[in-house]
Amino acid sequence: MGRPLRIEYPGAVYHITSRGNERKKIFVSDEDSLKFLKILEDYHDRYGILIHSYVLMNNHYHLILETPQGNLLKVMHGINSGYTGYFNRKYKRTGHLFQGRYKAILVDKDNYLLALSRYVHLNPVRAKAAGRPEQYRWSSYAGYIGKEKGTSWIEYAWVLSQFSNDIKKAMRSYKIFVEEVLTKEIPTPLEDIHGQIVLGGEKFIDKVKKMLTGKELSSDITERKRFQMQPDPDKIIKEVAGAFGVDEEMIKGKGQRSNMARKAAIYFVQRYAGLTNEEIGEIFGGIHYSAVSKASGRIKQEMADNKKISKLIRVLDSNFKA
Repeated sequence: MGRPLRIEYPGAVYHITSRGNERKKIFVSDEDSLKFLKILEDYHDRYGILIHSYVLMNNHYHLILETPQGNLLKVMHGINSGYTGYFNRKYKRTGHLFQGRYKAILVDKDNYLLALSRYVHLNPVRAKAAGRPEQYRWSSYAGYIGKEKGTSWIEYAWVLSQFSNDIKKAMRSYKIFVEEVLTKEIPTPLEDIHGQIVLGGEKFIDKVKKMLTGKELSSDITERKRFQMQPDPDKIIKEVAGAFGVDEEMIKGKGQRSNMARKAAIYFVQRYAGLTNEEIGEIFGGIHYSAVSKASGRIKQEMADNKKISKLIRVLDSNFKA
């Protein structure tokens, strides 16, 4: 199974979920939950993350966190590994506590954070762990509605400010907003997730794609094709043909091994078009997918050996990134 894509940048907001291995409990006692919250507080202070909401269930947790420093990987590695170490020592066990890698959904803050906060706080009700969200202890909800004193490391301000500048009025309005789902059916915001990794509108999706343009993403990343800007292969071939001063059909036909333009076109289509090697092979005269990899590899060698070719490839590359 492919690894989920991680997108990091300063100010990014994420919906994080992590489950126990084989769906086993990760919070056995109140002491465990308190320890996890202490770790969250520590990472809030140490790395400057903003934690908008959380809920701890017995075999998984949800977080909505913001990374002003763009340091999601470092933060989440520390949180999960730190808690795993504690849990394994306490219960005299070894091995993985969590089921694979945590899931991180990049969130369009302006358009989806409010609805997502409601979704997270209603998790105990959906799981039938509580009749109402304020009855569940291991959640940030009580602080949002003033039932309990606010926690210093929870970022209540952004969500509540969407309702009113008056804190008491904002708390009352947020409570109504969350609990209206108890009496009527409202679609979950997760229905709008794109490519398993982004929750946002079209403008936000385009922004993410542009950030990934030109980056060589590992082929085992599941969302690689969907979240790279994908120039049309014919446009790539046309531009390469123009740069090398050859006919496009000379590139698409099987050609000769010495056909440098063809190798360059294969290299750029493989890098930017978001296609499999088998699909690329069909474009270039039905060649085998292994020949696609070989042709792409040869152009890299040519770049190392020939300064003129290297310069031309770099110029084309900058055009496709633009």
